[in-house]
Amino acid sequence: MTASASAPHTTRGKLASSMSHEQLAEITELFANRRKGYSLEAPLYTDRSVFDVEMQAIFGTHWLFAASIAEIPEPGDYVTLDYGPHSLIVLRTDDGGVNVLHNVCRHRGARVLTAASGSTGNLVCGYHSWTYSPEGDLIHASAPGEGDFDKNCFALKRAHGRIHAGLIFVSLAQEPPADFDEVAEIFEPYLAPHDISRTKVAYQQDIIEEGNWKLVMENNRECYHCDGHPELACSLFPTWGLSDETVPPHLEEVWARNQKAQADLEERCRRYGMPYEVVEQLDTRVAGIRISRESLDGDGESFSADGHRLSKKLLGVLRDFRLGRCSMHLQPNSWFHFQSDHVITFAAYPINEHQTLVRTTWLVADDAVEGDDYDLEQLTHTWKQTNLQDKAFVELCQKGAASPAYQPGPYMKSEYQVEAFINWYTQRVLEHLA
Repeated sequence: MTASASAPHTTRGKLASSMSHEQLAEITELFANRRKGYSLEAPLYTDRSVFDVEMQAIFGTHWLFAASIAEIPEPGDYVTLDYGPHSLIVLRTDDGGVNVLHNVCRHRGARVLTAASGSTGNLVCGYHSWTYSPEGDLIHASAPGEGDFDKNCFALKRAHGRIHAGLIFVSLAQEPPADFDEVAEIFEPYLAPHDISRTKVAYQQDIIEEGNWKLVMENNRECYHCDGHPELACSLFPTWGLSDETVPPHLEEVWARNQKAQADLEERCRRYGMPYEVVEQLDTRVAGIRISRESLDGDGESFSADGHRLSKKLLGVLRDFRLGRCSMHLQPNSWFHFQSDHVITFAAYPINEHQTLVRTTWLVADDAVEGDDYDLEQLTHTWKQTNLQDKAFVELCQKGAASPAYQPGPYMKSEYQVEAFINWYTQRVLEHLA
């Protein structure tokens, strides 16, 4: 684990303080009166004032997944991360850690780095060439007649950054949620065998969905709609989230096959000393998590038409391709699939109250050769198609939430993780508003 060295800048309170007491009271009432087991009232999906509160209460406070170290493997490598009104630079340091800097020049506010990713030494603003060190210190701002200009007062503002199991997380809060350390202790043993430090990016896909970020997350947290994912259904059992009591008759045979595959997977995990048990703390802690290792259909190796491996190279220290998927959900905005042959990371970044950027990144072993060890189109096919299908579902829901005829509907039993996400969300916002 590594963390940024200096205290971060925070915007907590600025947006909410600009609202009238009446606006805040109305928003607070919406959250306080939320009916458990039902979707949210329409303004919570459509209203700009609610979005502004979320940018403080959720995206200005909690730990967010930003990237993997496979995306910035060398010192000086960086990615820029944009969500809501924020833009961050996530920069790999010489000691293997990360610096997280607000991408806002201290001169007149221009973006310092404009590319989505790259490599740099010092950071040079393209407007007036103010130059910053990788730590954000202002080291050059020469101009005629500026004899008493104190560069020490104009460093780039910082945010928190840390690395766990090869995943990079950022937080804008002055004091981020402390229980994230406990959550990292939960997930690190599950992810360690896949060793992200020995992977590389095979492909990254950005999709802008015309929907509120919470609708993106709700859609992700259930498989009630998985009949709409024919490619994914080849390898992901459509009984995900069901139990003996909730399996419909037409899925009983699939459920039995799933149970047998899961028992076989757990036996292999015990043989290799790998954790597989479900840990589900989605709304019972501040840094909510769900993680488990779950079987896949067919050959049980990867997300393909027959469940067979999509790369010939095993990841990390793994010795068996038949290890299903390690699935992890982290509140508020990320989910992950770790297979024996590749990793897929997902994150949702709000753009505004009705648009969300969904970023998907495929990682393979760093010595895997495209064309020899994996075919890129086959590697990405299932989730490219699934993402486009989910985009359409989310956009249908956003249109519905904007309709005068909309009213909250009940979550089904198999959608209990959607309820857990919404319960976590409402708790966090109410805590902030209080």
